[in-house]
Amino acid sequence: MQNHASLRGCVIAAAAIALLPATAHANTSAVAADAGEIVVTGESLGYLAIDSVTATKIDTPLLETPQTVNVVTAEQIADQAMRSMEDVLRYVPGVTIGQGEGNRDQITLRGQNTTADFFLDGVRDDVQYYRNLYNIERVEVLKGPYALIFGRGGGGGIVNRVQKAPGADKAFGSVQGGVNTFGAWETSVDANLPMGETAAFRLNGFYEELASHRDFYDGRRFAVNPHVAAELGDWRASLSYEYVDDDRTTDRGIPSLDGAPAPGLRDFFFGTDGVNRTELEAHIVKARLDGQLAPGLRSTTTVLYGDYDKYYQNVYANGAPNPDTNEVALAGYRDPTQRENFIAQTNLIADFATGGIGHKVLLGLEYGDQQTANQRYVSSASLGTLDIDDPVRPNAVFDTLSRNRTSDVTFFSAYAQDEIALGAMFDLILGVRFDRFEIEGEDIAGDFPFERTDEKWSPRAGIVFKPQDGLSVYASFSRSFLPRAGDQFTNLTPSTANLAPERFENIEAGVKWEVQPGLAVTGAIFRLDRTNTTTPDPADPANSINVGETRTKGIELGIVGEVMPGWQVSGGYAYQDGYIRGLSDVKLAQLPHHQASLWNRYDFNPSVGIGLGAVHQSSQYASISNSVRLPSFTRVDAALFYSMDDRVEFQVNLENLLDETYYSSAHNNNNIMPGAPLNVRFTARVKF
Repeated sequence: MQNHASLRGCVIAAAAIALLPATAHANTSAVAADAGEIVVTGESLGYLAIDSVTATKIDTPLLETPQTVNVVTAEQIADQAMRSMEDVLRYVPGVTIGQGEGNRDQITLRGQNTTADFFLDGVRDDVQYYRNLYNIERVEVLKGPYALIFGRGGGGGIVNRVQKAPGADKAFGSVQGGVNTFGAWETSVDANLPMGETAAFRLNGFYEELASHRDFYDGRRFAVNPHVAAELGDWRASLSYEYVDDDRTTDRGIPSLDGAPAPGLRDFFFGTDGVNRTELEAHIVKARLDGQLAPGLRSTTTVLYGDYDKYYQNVYANGAPNPDTNEVALAGYRDPTQRENFIAQTNLIADFATGGIGHKVLLGLEYGDQQTANQRYVSSASLGTLDIDDPVRPNAVFDTLSRNRTSDVTFFSAYAQDEIALGAMFDLILGVRFDRFEIEGEDIAGDFPFERTDEKWSPRAGIVFKPQDGLSVYASFSRSFLPRAGDQFTNLTPSTANLAPERFENIEAGVKWEVQPGLAVTGAIFRLDRTNTTTPDPADPANSINVGETRTKGIELGIVGEVMPGWQVSGGYAYQDGYIRGLSDVKLAQLPHHQASLWNRYDFNPSVGIGLGAVHQSSQYASISNSVRLPSFTRVDAALFYSMDDRVEFQVNLENLLDETYYSSAHNNNNIMPGAPLNVRFTARVKF
């Protein structure tokens, strides 16, 4: 690892040197015309996003992006009182929420389950933890393989969080507080302070006490994010530091019975109070430099360093209840992980024309070094069973080391993309990426070293036809890959080290139409094939099994924007069918055939508004065994908004208004999470 550390140090030094000359001239530089837009985050009108840098790394109208992109804007996040990635993604059809073993964000996009396909301002954010929204401007969900832009993984798509940025045009801020009927409460602050005409400082922070309907559940988390940015002539520089501290109960839900979630256990906790715990401490530093090198030639460079220290331990249901005794077998372990990420990427963007044909060319390089240490401890004594009628919970002690792995991942990528304007009606997007992914490490407990190097090319092609203003029809092809080490670098063994990476190929066609100014509808049809596929073994979820090739196909429809003055909507529908090829009766896990959602906000006047939404999800299998099915459900949400004036706002959100009994997510057949009953959330916000 010494050579990698030296290379990482060189890259840090180079990034620092690149920043120094511009900083030295900060006091003498002229005010840029867009001084208030130190970092571009994409334009939006209420719920409707207009453009995005995420999908192509070039600021591109979503109307001209040849793949499905769902954007949840700051306005919608606030209106629905979203506090987590689960809250955001619940209303995005085509995405299902995983349980994440009660310690992390985990999702399924187009049938592909992942814990790592998360990004922050386009930079990989792949550690297993719960992401908060306190410092986030909007969340973008890109569907289909995206290796050209993001590298390995992302087989079903990716989720990118766009961070709030400082602005030098004016001072502003807000203080917010909220409480719900479960007993949880939170407070947050967002303050933007110009420092002269060309620099600004922004501070975001929050504190939250956690509570839910589940027995013994509690926790608290807080984070702070100071962020400074400056205009340096033709350049923009920013530096952000985030500290995250999260401490909560680890809850893995309830078991199944007779092919369905065991009834009557909505609040019942199968762990042990004080033993089931997860803690995370993270330090994340992000530096960015954007500027114009020459007319029509721009560059962007981002460097991210993250240091993550996390553990989780749990006792959980390890089988169905015994129908004669009503007892459930228990299992458990402790899993600490230390991760250090260093990722640097730089891009050149050129705008020019040749023979009347317009080009937007992207050339990029990315380097990463990710060092991980992970252990697993189990109990030397059996945890026995838990009697549901008369529970005596074990005081588990995890004293036996069963896994001890260290790994060092280094990757290097080079990519090129050209957005070609063939007149006013056609755009052609062509690109390719080369990735070199190298992992070396050791399973200390198993006494074997492991290493593997993969070199892969990932192409992307798309065509956009624009027959009239506000209307586009597109078709696209994209490919991605996932190394055998898995998305968390723990799956590589002597038996899998020689297997080829998993491959994802997506074919998609669709239409995007601005029905009227501020209101857009979209539609897409897709087919996603995954080869060399592995999936968690239903009989032993800690291990994976090879299943060959899977296929997911479906359609997605969306509507977002202002229907009429005062009435905004955001909704969609997805039909998906995923299965193992050659075994079409074996369906993919956590992939409902039908998902639909619609959220409305209507303002009667500048002071009073209401919100009403619903999300429907058809039944889905908890695992690839297809032996346990989570039933379909429909959840209804509502809200009431009141503004005293331009500065003081109040809102009440009613979540699961009809008190529907449903099961929101699963990790396997016997770790199923019941949805929360009716919950009322009160929020007050003061702007200044």
